[in-house]
Amino acid sequence: MSLQSSQSDRIALLPPCGSPQMDVLPKPSLSKMGIMAVLMLPLLLLAISGLLFIYQEASRLWSKSAVQNKVVVITDAISGLGKECARVFHAGGARLVLCGKNWEGLESLYAALTSAADPSKQTFTPKLVLLDLSDISCVQDVAKEVLDCYGCVDILINNASVKVKGPAHKIALELDKKIMDANYFGPITFTKVLLPNMISRRTGQIVLVNNIQAKFGIPFRTAYAASKHAAMGFFDCLRAEVEEYDVVVSTVSPTFIRSYRVHPEQRNWESSICKFFCRKLAYGVHPVEVAEEVMRTVRRKKQEVFMANPIPKAAVFIRTFFPEFFFAVVACGVKEKLNVPEEG
Repeated sequence: MSLQSSQSDRIALLPPCGSPQMDVLPKPSLSKMGIMAVLMLPLLLLAISGLLFIYQEASRLWSKSAVQNKVVVITDAISGLGKECARVFHAGGARLVLCGKNWEGLESLYAALTSAADPSKQTFTPKLVLLDLSDISCVQDVAKEVLDCYGCVDILINNASVKVKGPAHKIALELDKKIMDANYFGPITFTKVLLPNMISRRTGQIVLVNNIQAKFGIPFRTAYAASKHAAMGFFDCLRAEVEEYDVVVSTVSPTFIRSYRVHPEQRNWESSICKFFCRKLAYGVHPVEVAEEVMRTVRRKKQEVFMANPIPKAAVFIRTFFPEFFFAVVACGVKEKLNVPEEG
């Protein structure tokens, strides 16, 4: 019975005569699927690249439209970063007030901006103002002159900075005071004059271009690091004070802003460990990159930006959580009395 039933079952499973046969498609092999994946990979990368390009272009255009018709004041506009900030904001249609302590440098920058302006886009002729932030006695009067240019200030970019390098006991106290005037007292005096206008209008943004040494100090830069710490503390406090008036305070802190051609030098007083550490810190950011980041900071109203490669970021982390190890590494190159040439 079992044999007959199994045969009848097989007969029942066979399709009847004259019925159409069903075709069984072969399954694609793994090798063919791998080839298809390899062929699709370049197309996927191309699509991602296209989306990134569109995003960057849209972000760039959005950044420029964010400062259209805005009154933007830039201190130390004749420095490398100041020139790049002036170029970026001028192209975005801002009403620039360029401040600097050298009139010839301001006129040269004025000529460069006006000659490079696109006739098809609306741009405004920059206004020039002589300003030396280290001369505290005249900062308030110059700030009032800046305010009179357009009657208001929408964005203030505090960019001025003076550096000095050398052992603390060899730096004269007068030079320490000059560094503090240029990097701390000058910017805060200038800001205090312009701030009431922003508060009364309930709008405005203050951008402080600071430095990594506001996070931790590096040997032979005592006065400079002290001024940067002081400026960071002031504007951090100010941020909370003016938030209710819709005034934004931003800080942009690169490692170091390198020049267009100069690269970090190797000092003979650096030990092997400290040399690696300091070279990684000293390899700064190009002025063009910082200027573009300042523009993004203005557009997005970011409060704090830290521009650095992984080594300085790791240094900030170690300084915070492992201070003794950090101090030991930094001090390894300054065990003996050193004769370091001063730099202005």
